[in-house]
Amino acid sequence: MILSIGEILIDAYKSNEGCSSHIGGAPFNVAVWAKRAGGKVGFVGKVGDDDHGKFVLDKATDYHIDHINIGVANGLKTTVAEVTLDGNGERCFKFQRDNTADFQLDINDVDFESTCPNIVHLGTLMLNQKIGRKFFDNVIEIAKNKGFYISIDANFRDDLFESNEMRNKIMKPYLKSADFLKMGLDELLDFTGKTTLEDGAKAMNFKNLLFVTDGGNGSHIFTKRTHIFVPSQKVDVIDATGAGDAFWGNVLQGIDTLISCGLPLDSHNLTSIAQRANIVGAQAVG
Repeated sequence: MILSIGEILIDAYKSNEGCSSHIGGAPFNVAVWAKRAGGKVGFVGKVGDDDHGKFVLDKATDYHIDHINIGVANGLKTTVAEVTLDGNGERCFKFQRDNTADFQLDINDVDFESTCPNIVHLGTLMLNQKIGRKFFDNVIEIAKNKGFYISIDANFRDDLFESNEMRNKIMKPYLKSADFLKMGLDELLDFTGKTTLEDGAKAMNFKNLLFVTDGGNGSHIFTKRTHIFVPSQKVDVIDATGAGDAFWGNVLQGIDTLISCGLPLDSHNLTSIAQRANIVGAQAVG
């Protein structure tokens, strides 16, 4: 099983035609895509006791996730991400996070015993909050003690930290704790201050596996000894929102299957996983 933990929220799309609301949040998206890929998946998150929260709770059941625990925080709002798209389908996020619920998680919300996941995937939005970092620490400690793998997707959002330097200082130890780490190429170079993919990957000093997505070009897999490039098909980008989550949900489902079957995470198997994930990610942006 893959147990995905973190933000579930409202994506509020703004355009000249008006505004539309959709269920979102990177960890929830990852859970949905892993489930669609055929995986056994759990999700843990929290919403507020408002109309947005009711909307999220209603829509979340549509995805048939195997184990789902979405708590309702009394007196708090559901987090909203305002999404605007440019002419190339690239998105800009602005978060409404005043007195909101997404990072108000407690370790008792997570049922590790009945889910017994191979992989615990964590969303990084909570890391700009002290309570979120404490929760993150507790999850990582339990996962290590129980022998679960940790997955992290480094979602950088400009309006969540006072500066990139503060973001990097806070996030660095968490990213280095991940057995399976995903970063976009721009995030990797921004985080490390390097100008090339290879130098950036080396500077990360990652724990086990590092996946780097490069939009329509494809994806890269770094192990401690190898660098694998997997090209992607070219598509017209309509909306890039969630493409990385589609990619990562499929990667984690593939890795989970290998672990469950006792198969190696070798170059051949990882390449096959990334090829499928690239296809799904490309379809998602279209």
